[in-house]
Order: sequence, then structure tokens, then C-alpha cells
Amino acid sequence: MNQTPIQNSELVLNEDGSIYHLNLRPEQLATTIITVGDPDRVAHISRHFDTIEVDVHKREFKTHTGTYKGKRISVVSTGIGTDNIDIVFNELDALVNIDFETRQVKEKLTELTIIRIGTSGSIQPEIPIDSFLLSEAAIGFDSLLHFYGNTNFFDTALSEAFVKHTNWSPQKSKPYVVAASEELLTQFSGEGMFHGITATNVGFYGPQGRILRLQTDDNAMNDKIASFSFEDRKITNFEMETSGIYGMARLLGHRALSLNAILANRANGTFSEKPLETVDKLILHTLSILVQ
Repeated sequence: MNQTPIQNSELVLNEDGSIYHLNLRPEQLATTIITVGDPDRVAHISRHFDTIEVDVHKREFKTHTGTYKGKRISVVSTGIGTDNIDIVFNELDALVNIDFETRQVKEKLTELTIIRIGTSGSIQPEIPIDSFLLSEAAIGFDSLLHFYGNTNFFDTALSEAFVKHTNWSPQKSKPYVVAASEELLTQFSGEGMFHGITATNVGFYGPQGRILRLQTDDNAMNDKIASFSFEDRKITNFEMETSGIYGMARLLGHRALSLNAILANRANGTFSEKPLETVDKLILHTLSILVQ
């Protein structure tokens, strides 16, 4: 099948043949990928590797590719927010599914396995700090997925019930709900791992109900979100990337799962005294499952 080559303005490559933002060439990326928000956390993961073959850093996007117990893994930092997820996931997909020479989509597509290791705050009192939470689904308060078509995988029943329960303002983005990869959910579920629906916010302060000097439009919003229940499922935690990760993975045909180190409990007003230790435990737990 003949295709029209993708134009230079749409698929932007650097002079060395690497993709524009991630600064990676196709051979530098593994098909198993761990994403983190903080570029400094990349080395916290790769220090456990047996070898590191790729070390690339541009802007907030840092990548280490190496092996852990014989398995090739890439660790990629995304920065904060679903706007960055849009960049990272489109470019990760391009690295494996577009021929950079012909600028055409490959006939045989590659499925990536993408695990987010992130930090998060619980909004349910029974989910303690320093615990781990697996995001069964994400509800996005951002607008990213509304810019794409073919979103028939949205759980509209859940999002519509949420809008009604919270009296969600029409001036805000319409919430959307995307499920995690069922295969990865099964693989990573286990004793001591909490499950829940993760809310992805567009900011850290006002959008998550934090008040310093500015009042929010609805000071009861966090209580409304925490009290929402749909088919015995609750929204358990706040962060800023998971809905974009799940949505872009579904659109592009990849498997994705978000693992959260719970460092804050908003319901109890507590914050971890050992955040680095908690995150490192989640890193080692994740790596051990990936090589099983």
C-alpha cells in the first residue's frame, strides 16, 4: 500500500536522525518502557541496571536504555502534565512504528509496554502514606483526549455519573475515563497493592483543591470527588499524567499501567517522612515483576 510520506513539519527530526523532543533514534528505544515525571528519577531506576547503553537528555526528557537481569528496558522522563504526555507518547510510537527514512507508517506495528512509576496523593483516608496504588482506570480533568478521534473506549457511564454527582462546571474540560491494560493489571496486582480510579488534574494547586492565597471556584470539590462512587468503585488519588498515558496508549495500540507511590494523604493531611525510600521500593517492585 503506497502512502504519502509524512511532511517534515509534522514528523520533526533532528540533524542526527533522532525524533525532535526525545532526541532518540529508533535503535535506542526498548519495547518495555518505564516513564517517570522527574528527570532525576531516571537515574534512580537505571542505577539498578546491569548495563546502560543509552544516556540522552534534552529539556525535561531524559532517557536511559539498558538491561536489568537480561531484560532490555528504557526509562523515559516525561516532565509534568498531560501536555507532555502527548509529546512523549506520539514520539515513542513514531520511534517504533514510523520508518524515518521513508516517513511512512510501517506495515507491521510494534506494541510497547509502558509502566508509569509516579508519586501521588490519596484522597481516601484508608489509603495510607508510603503505600502503593495501581490505577485501574483514570478520570481525566484535562482536555487532551478530546483533540483526538476514535475515543469509543471511554467509560462514559462513569464520567456522566461523576459530572452529575459533583455538579461539574461546564467551563471546565469534560471529564473522560480510560481503563488500564487488563493484561498489565493482572500482571501487577498482588498483595499489598491498593487499586482505584486515579484523577488526573491540570495543576497542582487550584485544580487539586490546594489553597495558598487563591480561593478555588468550589471549596467542596475535593469532598465531592472523594465521596463519589460508581458500581462500588471510588476515586482514590490525584496526580497529573495517568489519563493521558492511558488514553494515548489506547489510541496508539500500546499497553500501559500507572503505579503510584502514595506520598500524601489529603484526607488526613499527612505527608511521607521517607518519600525517596518509598519510591525506591516501588521501583524495585516494578523491576522484579517486569523480569518474572
